[in-house]
Amino acid sequence: MATATAVQSIRSETGRIESRIRQTRRAILERVEQTPLARVRHGAAPYAGGGKMLRSRLVWRVGPPCGTPSEALLQGAVAVELVHAASLLHDDVIDGGLLRRGAPSFWVKNGAHGAILAGDLLLCEALDAIRSMREPRLVDAVVRFSREMCAAEVEQELVLRGRPADWETSVRLARSKTGSLFAFAAAAAAGADAARAAALVEAGYLAGTAYQLSDDLLDASGRAESDGKTLGSDRARGKTTAATARPGNPGPTLSFLDGLRERASSGLAHWPRVRGAWDRYWARDLQPALDANAGFARGGRSAAPPAGRP
Repeated sequence: MATATAVQSIRSETGRIESRIRQTRRAILERVEQTPLARVRHGAAPYAGGGKMLRSRLVWRVGPPCGTPSEALLQGAVAVELVHAASLLHDDVIDGGLLRRGAPSFWVKNGAHGAILAGDLLLCEALDAIRSMREPRLVDAVVRFSREMCAAEVEQELVLRGRPADWETSVRLARSKTGSLFAFAAAAAAGADAARAAALVEAGYLAGTAYQLSDDLLDASGRAESDGKTLGSDRARGKTTAATARPGNPGPTLSFLDGLRERASSGLAHWPRVRGAWDRYWARDLQPALDANAGFARGGRSAAPPAGRP
């Protein structure tokens, strides 16, 4: 009976999360449709609100046990996905990525100029979503975390590219350029409790670091035809990543990912309900994505959905 009850509980929570993700996708689409992008033949909708939605899943998993109102969670989820979508549009131009989520990249269909402008517009829409909440704390947060993401990208592209890569720098970049948006998602979910928010933000940083490091491994060892995006550009362009810092030796990176999971969970020990929600987020949402990214590096493809697919 206990097992049946547990299964029913998992199904109920999964249904709730998927309903919230659909709500988030609709809200993003409504915003996009109110911009000139709605009139672009090959529009941005598949990029804004597509993919795995890992950041908004974090918001919806952790926000309810924190007591954060649903409307605040929705706008936080919309904002973080729009900032992420903007970064993807720009990244594909920078990296020359021809595929994104199994289809031609936005810039391939609309030109590099169009992709840059579309990304700029999505970023503005994200800021407007947070502004509409009238919470100065979150306005400050989205600016701070987005700035951190952009600063890390600038450092990786303009300062470090072509230089010998080292492990410590690759981890620091992963934390800033990808961990920052996971940290913002955690901040949007956390509510007003400062101590709890700080612990969740750090957990978000660790989750984003893990995802970026696994994505570094994917770029070095994955297959574009199965992973749905252009791969192999990091080494070709001389970028500092976990894979270029430790070429041909993914073992230490894989072990490091496991340590990040434990650190994130233990940091939330003072808030058992929040910690339980966080652990479920990592196990049910993030871990399948990590396994998919790192599948080839582990010596075999995971059964998890390929990275980069919806």
